[in-house]
Amino acid sequence: MDGRQKRMSVLMFPWLAHGHASPFLELAKKLIKKNFFIYFCSTPVNLNSIKPKISRKHSLSIQFVELHLPSLPDLPPHYHTTNGLPPHLMNTLKKAFDMSSLAFDNILKTLNPDLLIYDFIQPWAPALALSHNIPAVHFLCASAVIASFFFHTIKKPCQAFPFPEIYIDDALKTKFSNLLENSSVLLNKKTVPTGPLVQDPTEEDDEKKQIFEWLSKKTKSSTVFVSFGSEYFLSKEEREELAYGIELSQAPQAKILQHSSIGGFVSHCGWGSVMESLKFGVPIIAVPMHLDQPLNARLVDDIGVGLEVRRNKDGSLERKEIAKVIKEVVAEKDGEKMRSKARELNNHIKKKGDEDVDEVVEELIQLCEMKTAASCYSSLQRRAVCLDIE
Repeated sequence: MDGRQKRMSVLMFPWLAHGHASPFLELAKKLIKKNFFIYFCSTPVNLNSIKPKISRKHSLSIQFVELHLPSLPDLPPHYHTTNGLPPHLMNTLKKAFDMSSLAFDNILKTLNPDLLIYDFIQPWAPALALSHNIPAVHFLCASAVIASFFFHTIKKPCQAFPFPEIYIDDALKTKFSNLLENSSVLLNKKTVPTGPLVQDPTEEDDEKKQIFEWLSKKTKSSTVFVSFGSEYFLSKEEREELAYGIELSQAPQAKILQHSSIGGFVSHCGWGSVMESLKFGVPIIAVPMHLDQPLNARLVDDIGVGLEVRRNKDGSLERKEIAKVIKEVVAEKDGEKMRSKARELNNHIKKKGDEDVDEVVEELIQLCEMKTAASCYSSLQRRAVCLDIE
């Protein structure tokens, strides 16, 4: 953005999940560098977890805006987030979120931003913005593979996806169909890639420093990091099979990806986790659970930066399969090839820098300047880095 253009304000409005708030926040940091001012809107409990991630420099250009959800039975304020939310309360949270549209409308009128960047789960947000002549941009916090799969399934339902390595298991097709119903919002919109959006490591407190000290005693690439995000609750059977599988593989658990002792990452393959793993050059032991995760896992496997744990026909996990995949990734020659491939992709990310963000900025500036209903809809999407590799 050159000096002739005024500083534009953007209201960012992610869904109430860490896996959504995090890429929104990283995009906000990149836009700040391009002379944008950011209003970041979420519930108080979500904002309290985000504020520590903001440096003093960034705090001058990011203003947090609280969205208060209505009071509903069984949904106290500390449950106004998906982080730690009991699964049976997810629909209640979505209901409360939809009921907050009037409060969000008041926020729009008070702030009057030049632009709204919103998430897929609140279709009422862009409608409200347009009623105030505020352009609305949809930010898809997922990989390009999920968007491509959705586009193809909707537009060519009778044709197989042209990349056979990317598919949905029979056991997960029902859940996928429910997800597909919400994907039509992606159609007929211009798509602009933002590039990878991954948080940089920060200084840890004393408790976490003890983890680093423990890791430092381990040999290089000998430790497995296990994480299924903040929202998925493993069943008793899944916990048992994973625990026994890790024990059979003779690889201990750990918590810090960037440490040199980490040789593999047992992950649910949320897109943020995939990008973090690539950033630190750590191969993935993929154990997808739902939503876009199965397709992300197939992508990880196909491009050679990890292996997927295959489930039984009924969708259950088996400890011997988990152990076999961990051993292949951590202890065998293929594991080193995966680490090399992950480092290669990491170097590619670094070389690209903010090329994609520059294109995003130009698109946003044009939307703000035109301010007509016909030009208000666009779509931002984090691009899977592998799509750029020849």
